[in-house]
This record gives sequence, C-alpha cells and structure tokens, in this order.
Amino acid sequence: MKERESLSVSEVTCLSPTAVRWAWRLAVVGAGSLLLSFLASFVLRDGFSRFLLAYLVSFCFCLSLSLGALFFVVLQHLTHAGWSVAVRRLGEVLAAALPVWSLLFLPILLLVLVGNGSLYPWNDVAHVEHDPLLQAKQPYLNAPFFVLRAVLYFAVWAWIARFYWRHSLAQDETGEKSHTLAMQARAGIAMVAFGLTVTFASFDWLMSLDPHWFSTIFGVYFFAGCAVSAFAALILIAVALQSFGYLQDSITTDHYHDLGKLLFGFIFFWGYIAYSQYMLIWYADLPEETVWYLARQSHGWAAVSLVLLVGHFLLPFCGLMSRRAKRNPRVLAGWAAWLLVMHWVDLYWLAVPQAASGPTLSVLDILCLVGMAGLYGAVLLRIAAEGGLIPRRDPWLAESLAFRNS
Repeated sequence: MKERESLSVSEVTCLSPTAVRWAWRLAVVGAGSLLLSFLASFVLRDGFSRFLLAYLVSFCFCLSLSLGALFFVVLQHLTHAGWSVAVRRLGEVLAAALPVWSLLFLPILLLVLVGNGSLYPWNDVAHVEHDPLLQAKQPYLNAPFFVLRAVLYFAVWAWIARFYWRHSLAQDETGEKSHTLAMQARAGIAMVAFGLTVTFASFDWLMSLDPHWFSTIFGVYFFAGCAVSAFAALILIAVALQSFGYLQDSITTDHYHDLGKLLFGFIFFWGYIAYSQYMLIWYADLPEETVWYLARQSHGWAAVSLVLLVGHFLLPFCGLMSRRAKRNPRVLAGWAAWLLVMHWVDLYWLAVPQAASGPTLSVLDILCLVGMAGLYGAVLLRIAAEGGLIPRRDPWLAESLAFRNS
C-alpha cells in the first residue's frame, strides 16, 4: 500500500461554523450550572463549604486535562517525535485553554485573600492560633504567598502553552522549519518548569486541604492522573471528530495504537505511584502520616478506595493489555471515557474526605462538573476554530501521515 506523504484534498481539518456556534451554547450551560450551584449552596446544609470543595474538584479535573496535554505537547518536541504530528494539534488546543483556568481560579484566590478558611484550614486565623504545627508552617502556608505562587504557576503554564501554540500556528502560515527548531530547543527547560510548577500546585491546592499531612510523592501522583486523563481525552476527542467527518485520513489505527500504549503505560505508572505512596506510609506507620489514609478507610470511603484500585488500575490495565484493544478506536474510546470518570473519582477521593463524613454525591458536585465542562468545551471549540485541527505545514507531517506500527 502506498504511504501518504501529504494531506488528502478532501480531508476536513477545520471546524464548521455550526460546530463553532455550539461554543456559545456550551458557555451558557456552563455559566448557568456554576451559578445555580453557587445559589444552591445557600439552601443546603454546610452548603458553601461543600460548594467550594465541589468547585475545586471540578476545577482540578478540567485543569488536569490541559496540564496533561501540555506535557504531551512538550514531550513530543523534547523527543523530536514525528509519529504524533497528526494528533499533536489536539493536545495544543487543550493546552491553549490554560489561561482560562487562571480566571476560574480567581474565586478561590479571593476567598483566601479575605481570610476565609472554609476551604483551607491554614487560612483560618482562629484555628491557627490553637495549632502549633500550622503556626510553624505559616512561612509557606499564608494567603499572600499562596496567591503569589498561584500567579506564578499560571504564568508559567500560560507562557509555555502560548509559546507552542503561537509557533505552531505561525508554521501553518509560513511552513518554516525554524518554528519546529525553536519549539524543540525550549522543550527541555519547559519540561523542568512544568514538573516543578505542577508538583507545587498540587501541594498548595489539594494536599494543603489537610495541612497537617504531607507526602513528597503527592505531586507525582497528581501528575500521573493528569497524564492518564489527557491521553484519555485525546483519544475521545479524536474518535468524536472522526465520527463527525473530521481528520478521517490523518489519524489512523496506528496513531490510536500509540495513544493507547501511552494510556496503558501511564495507567501502570499511576498504580505504581499510588502503591508506592501507600506502602511507604503503611510501613513507617507514623501517626502524622497514616491519619490521611485512615480518613479514607472509614465512613464508607474504603469502598471508594477499592473502586479506584479496581476501576482506575486493575480493570483498564487488563482491558488495554492486548494489541487488539489498543487498535480498536471504539474499544479504546470506551476505556478512555471510563478512565475520565475514574480520574474525577480520584480527585474527589483526594479532596472531599477532609470535610465530608462519607462519600455522598451532592447536586453541587454534578452542577460544578457540568459547569466547568461546559465552559471548557466552549473554550476548546473557539480555540480549535482559530487554529484548525492539524499542523498542516509541520515538516514532520509526512512522517506522521505515513506512520505505521510494526
């Protein structure tokens, strides 16, 4: 069979005006759901603190997709990969949404600045006055420094995402190889900056919900979830686009096979990091460390822990082990959707036990998730409409179109 070295004349690589119009509808649904969730928090018991947790979990869920996609984009340039060019633009679109998440994090930053301790106990002055450990941690866990760090994280992510997005679009116009060389040259420092900021952001936003507890591996655990969710999202987006007639010839079974291998690999990596964190804390048996897991093994949370063990690791690990599963887009999409659900459960398991006595799914959780997802979808459609669905003049595009798995 003759290998293709250029895009087919009939290949659809730009979103239709109808698809773009859906952005406004998704934005209305998203904003309306978040507003409704906020209003509902005033009539429910412990509603506002529960709303904040639901907002944070849904925020981190959507943010993790963009962060994982940013990792994917930088990784492809760091390794000078050619196979992934046909799917890389989808990752660039997901990553380009990162500046929007800085705006959606503003409500949490404002609450922290005004001294509200509903979400983070270390920000409650009355609580800290009677807690010597939190007093010792105040040089790091204080409102001004928390906000400053958050601004730094988003600035770094936005700069990296914008840099790769801008050069990728410029190359679509000029076809100059210098854009690829520039993106590859900065991939090393971008990956280091990405790793440091994601690690400390997970410490600040999720681990400090229980400011007494700490784990140096927590940032790696959060990153592993970002990677799994991003690869799952890329697979789902690619399958969805092809079902609507886009990229029919550009993304092939062989691309799905490699995306499936990445997804499979990071499922195992997530399981390995989760086991490593648990095993080391269990073996040391120090009260200041075990208390975090004890909260997740009582009041019904043990069932959620078991769901994650089976649903986030064992089932998808076995389901994606075969070559046939990774080369079947429908099967792969099914596992990808399942893993996105498990990723949300994982974030819920990380955050909610600090404030809830048991794992009860609240209407606030659903409304916040729908709200964040709606706004995310709207932003992604607008970004994709601006740049197209494939880097059509990338010098490695021919290699990607001709890519075959041995």
